[in-house]
Amino acid sequence: MDDLRSEDVENLLEVLVAIDDKDRMFALLEDLFTIREIRESSQRLAVARMLDSGMSYVAIEKETGMSATTIARVSKCLGYGAGGYRHAIDLLDDEGRSSLG
Repeated sequence: MDDLRSEDVENLLEVLVAIDDKDRMFALLEDLFTIREIRESSQRLAVARMLDSGMSYVAIEKETGMSATTIARVSKCLGYGAGGYRHAIDLLDDEGRSSLG
C-alpha cells in the first residue's frame, strides 16, 4: 500500500490526527463521505469488535445485516491486516474503561 501514501493522503492524515473535537470530525466526515459510506464504515468497526469478542459470522450477520463476505473481509483484516482495526478496538476499550472509572 506504499503507493497509496501520496501527498494528498498524507495531508488527509495530518488533518485527521489534528482534529480533537468529535463534532468537527463528524462535520469533516459528512463533507468527505456519503451517509452510506459513514454508516458502512462504522458498521465495519462494529463487526470487528463483535468478531474480536468471539461472535459467530451468523450472529453478526443477523445483528448487523452485513453480508458474510463483508464480515469475512473484516475478519481477514482484523487477523492479518495492518493493525488498524486492532488499534481502534483497543482505543474504544480503553475509552470505555476510563469512562467507567
